[in-house]
Amino acid sequence: MKPILFTQKNTFKDHRGQFFEAYKKSELASNHDFKEVFVQDNLSISKKNVIRGMHYQWNLPMGKLVRVLKGKIIDVVVDIRADYETFGEKFYYTLSSENNSSLYIPPGFAHGFISKEDESIVLYKCTSEYNCDGESGINPFDKALDIVWGISSDEAILSEKDKYSQSFEEYKRNPVF
Repeated sequence: MKPILFTQKNTFKDHRGQFFEAYKKSELASNHDFKEVFVQDNLSISKKNVIRGMHYQWNLPMGKLVRVLKGKIIDVVVDIRADYETFGEKFYYTLSSENNSSLYIPPGFAHGFISKEDESIVLYKCTSEYNCDGESGINPFDKALDIVWGISSDEAILSEKDKYSQSFEEYKRNPVF
């Protein structure tokens, strides 16, 4: 399975604001043979130029349905499944509170995003509970991946963990997918 972008079709707007179904399992199942069950929700609030990622979980692999509740992000997904022809391929998606899109990222992909606005609020619905013993990351500014973030590493706001994550070459020596 590759990442799947879902764009909300039925948005109802009136003088009060708007309403839409942000997640409907039956619709995803009928359109994409989607069988995932979500067991944990995570929420992040990020300043402009925050980069979170490139994270992945291998022990109890975690699929993620990502939606922006406020603001805008550029979501980046990298295929880290060593036996696939798309290994190392990057996918870019713009998610915002304006476009009402969601992105499903299956296990086997490293995931990260850059917040393009202050106070971007991102909700993740996850298929596994967090397991700190089965997660890792790849440096978001790794030269082998050459991810286009639109800002330099000096301008980016990163966690120490992300700053010192392994390189893609290190991952390739011992892939977990």
